[in-house]
Amino acid sequence: MDRTIKIVAAILAFVIIACLAVFFSGAPAPSVTSPGNSPIYYFYGEECPHCHNIEPFMHNLTQKYPDAHIQVLEVWHNQTNQVIYNQVNAAAGISSPPGVPEVVIGQTVLVGERDIPAKLEGLVQDYLKKKQ
Repeated sequence: MDRTIKIVAAILAFVIIACLAVFFSGAPAPSVTSPGNSPIYYFYGEECPHCHNIEPFMHNLTQKYPDAHIQVLEVWHNQTNQVIYNQVNAAAGISSPPGVPEVVIGQTVLVGERDIPAKLEGLVQDYLKKKQ
């Protein structure tokens, strides 16, 4: 019985350490070097009405520019994406993320259902030129 308790305690300790390692590791810090090398991030919230309004625009843009590899990340219900959201904003110089919908390309941040449709396609075209 004493041996069984030691085995269970060792397994429990291993599980706790593994869980803590996963919890504190977070997502890898995104690289924001230059617009041609960093990803394009589109952050949205599942129930956000503004996000729903620009969803057709974003869908068409990702279809029109598949080489841009726009990363579409839901941040209201996905903790990993929330970590990425905070890291990407911090790397872009934004200490307090502005909310969704938001697009980040390197140091350029677009927020809202007006700015994103008005400015994003031109930025994606510039991004693809720099990427070549």
